[in-house]
Amino acid sequence: MKTTRTPRSVRALRTPGGLSLRLDVRTCVVVSLLVLAALTASVVLIGTGDFPVPASDVLRTLVGQGSQGQEFIVRELRLPRVLVGLLVGGCLGVGGALFQSVSRNPLGSPDVLGLSQGSAAGALTVIVLFSGSAGAVTLGALVGGLVTGAAIYLLAWKQGVHGYRLVLVGIGLSAVVTAVNGYLITKADFVDAARAVVWMTGSLNGRDWTQVGPLAVLCAVLLPVVGAGARALRMLEMGDDVSYALGVRVERVRLLLMSCAVLLVAAATAAAGPVSFVALTAPQLARRLTRSPGPNLLPSLCMGATLLVTADLAAQRAFGADQLPVGVVTGVLGGVYLLWLLVAERRAGRI
Repeated sequence: MKTTRTPRSVRALRTPGGLSLRLDVRTCVVVSLLVLAALTASVVLIGTGDFPVPASDVLRTLVGQGSQGQEFIVRELRLPRVLVGLLVGGCLGVGGALFQSVSRNPLGSPDVLGLSQGSAAGALTVIVLFSGSAGAVTLGALVGGLVTGAAIYLLAWKQGVHGYRLVLVGIGLSAVVTAVNGYLITKADFVDAARAVVWMTGSLNGRDWTQVGPLAVLCAVLLPVVGAGARALRMLEMGDDVSYALGVRVERVRLLLMSCAVLLVAAATAAAGPVSFVALTAPQLARRLTRSPGPNLLPSLCMGATLLVTADLAAQRAFGADQLPVGVVTGVLGGVYLLWLLVAERRAGRI
């Protein structure tokens, strides 16, 4: 295998069979560090709670060498919660990267476009009107996210989907859906209203293996599809005319990738509630760390997972186990980041 140098610390690996693989060294380092940070935070988070477990004991328990009590606490109570956090963060990171690339706008996030609010509307409908079970709430959130995504696409369509039109339609639809959510809460009884408010905050409390399986299967199906469209997505960022000239079927690719993004975000919202701002901040932070153009799908995935488990760890360590939902922490940090991003975009003359 030969290694050739290209600009920007990029390495092109060529095999004797004629295959080549382009590797950005900085991106590989960033991804490796993010994976290490996510795993470290996960081990510490598993050991955090009313019954603390040292990190060394957590690692021994994960490989089957812990005591019976540690096996129950680590494997049955805390490991599913952490896995849900990693999967939800990864889904939100990839979904945010897809929407920002398709719209060619850093504000093109599921939080801004109203997808999270649409999923919340579906879940609230099940909670308030039907007093549905946890499984029914999950299904309602999925349906609400899909309906909202389809509505945004159709309303933004005018001989194609323009980035700013997509964002503006999403903001308007988000306001409408937020009003609907408020109406549903006012019509609920006390028990259902309390349940709905807790769910809408975004939390990993009480998550178990029933949420891990569906999320893992969805990621296993959708992420390869997204990866296969990464090259076309990079071309889409150069504009529709250039993409057409390069042979990209623009609307077909855009619809496919937006559908994947909607499914990922809706599934994440169904599993953990509308955890705010992870989908907005993860792609932007990943791009700034890698200093690489394009969608940065893998760095965004790793950044989203790292942000969510780190935020959950901060919530538990700062306020005690299970006292502060992770959505509160991500909301505060994401809101500050959004204000900074708006100021930066205004100074750059883009808004």
